[in-house]
Amino acid sequence: MRTILSLKNVHKTFEPGTINENHVLKGLSLDVMEGDFISVIGGNGAGKSTLMNVIAGVLQADMGQIVLEDTDITTQPVRKRSKKISRVFQDTKMGTASRMTIEQNLAIAMKRGQSRGLSWGVKEKNRTFYQEILKELDLGLENRLKTSVEFLSGGQRQALTLLMASLASPKLLLLDEHTAALDPKTSEMVMALTEKIVTQHHLTTIMITHNMENAIRYGNRLIMLQSGRVVVDIAGEEKKHLTVPQLMELFHQRSGEFMTSDSLILS
Repeated sequence: MRTILSLKNVHKTFEPGTINENHVLKGLSLDVMEGDFISVIGGNGAGKSTLMNVIAGVLQADMGQIVLEDTDITTQPVRKRSKKISRVFQDTKMGTASRMTIEQNLAIAMKRGQSRGLSWGVKEKNRTFYQEILKELDLGLENRLKTSVEFLSGGQRQALTLLMASLASPKLLLLDEHTAALDPKTSEMVMALTEKIVTQHHLTTIMITHNMENAIRYGNRLIMLQSGRVVVDIAGEEKKHLTVPQLMELFHQRSGEFMTSDSLILS
């Protein structure tokens, strides 16, 4: 199994040299293998969001190296990385164009990483395809191709965003607490769709979550961050049979600190 993403001794400090200096990532190293579905958890300030932003290119690492498929992307801008990296945000409005229709959003998603020119719009031959893939979501969106996305519910928009993120077969899918803004029932629906889409498209995925039960339930691997470093990294059968109390105890053993479930859920 080959390595898709490798972070080597990555550091990130905000406002260096000032009274507000905050060294968030402290020599973080991580290898992501092809097909990995990794859940990332950690308390407030552990470095979860900074890690995601450094991978996506929103933030540049101060030190260290980031390699994607044997290409050093450490200094690449977001736009260039987006050809191979898709991202779904916590805010359900960030992954779609609100004033455009469902089919127009899908047309744009299919052109990810390509030159759109003047012919990016919806082609009739693609509408049947859009209906087929939307039917898989089981939300009735296949019959609403010409509906503006602004009229969809938060759960419908996030489901559509997940579908759009998978269309161009990205090398890496980043899920940035993508169910945190949803109610429990809708969150459960979106997580089930997430697992379905990741599995069907064989997507290598990193998912930040505030929910320890979801972190254990979904994916093949779980990592926990503390003070900008990976302190827990478990996979396979060990992860599959893990419980929340066992995870909290494992965190204590590896970090020397105690963590309550609330400190994760509220982070």
